[in-house]
Amino acid sequence: MKKETVLNYFESEEVVEHYAEAAARLGLWRSEEKLFRRLFKPDDTLLELGCGCGRIAFGLAELGYRNLLALDYSQPMIKRARHLARLLEYAVHFKVGDATALEFEDACFDGAIFGFNGLMQIPGQANRAAALAEIFRVLRPGAWFVFTAHDRENRMHQDFWEKEAERWRTKKQRAELDDYGDRFEPTPLGDLYIHVPTRAEMNAQLEAVGFRVEVDILRSELAMESAEVREFSDDTRFWVVQKP
Repeated sequence: MKKETVLNYFESEEVVEHYAEAAARLGLWRSEEKLFRRLFKPDDTLLELGCGCGRIAFGLAELGYRNLLALDYSQPMIKRARHLARLLEYAVHFKVGDATALEFEDACFDGAIFGFNGLMQIPGQANRAAALAEIFRVLRPGAWFVFTAHDRENRMHQDFWEKEAERWRTKKQRAELDDYGDRFEPTPLGDLYIHVPTRAEMNAQLEAVGFRVEVDILRSELAMESAEVREFSDDTRFWVVQKP
C-alpha cells in the first residue's frame, strides 16, 4: 500500500469535513477521558499524533491540559484544526508532521497519544515499527503512551478473517495489501486503509521497541459511550504502554 494512497484519503474534502464535524460535536470519548485523566497531569508536555481536526486536542484543552502539541501528516486536517482552534479559542499548537520521522529531540515529551486507530493507518509493518520507535525516542523515561487498534481476534469478525486467511494462503489477496491483517475497503467517504493486528502481534512490536505493556482493554470495557460515539467509531482496543 502506497503512503500517498492513504494520504489522499485523509486530504479529501469529505474526510476533512467528517473529522472537523467530530471535533466540533463529539469531543473526547468517555473512555479516552478516563484514561487520560489517570495517566497525564495537566502540566505534562503531551504529543498527540494523527490529531485530525483536533477532536482529542480540544477535549484535552477543555480538561485543563496546557502543554499539548498536536501533529498530523495531512495538511488540510491541520489547516482546519488551526481554524477551529481560532474560532473556539483553544491554545493548542498544531503541526504538520510524519509519525515515522518526528522532528523532535530525544526524551522531550511526558506522554503521547495516537487516537482513533491512527497508528494502524500507517501502511506497512516496517513503517508502523518506525513510528513506534520514534514515539519511544521522544518520550521521557517513565512516560505513558496511549493508542487504539482494532483486534483481529474479535469474534464479531471471525468469518471475515477466516476467509481472508484463505485468500492469503492461496495468494488471492488484494494486490494493494502488504501484510496479512491489512484492509482496504470502500466507505461512504472513499477507500479506507487500516491494519488490524492481533494482541500477540501488537505485544511483540511494542516489546521489540522497548515499551512495557501496562494493559490492553476494549473501549466497551472501559466505558459506555454515547450513541453518537458508537455511531462514529466501532469498538476498539486501548493500549496503555510505558517507556521504562
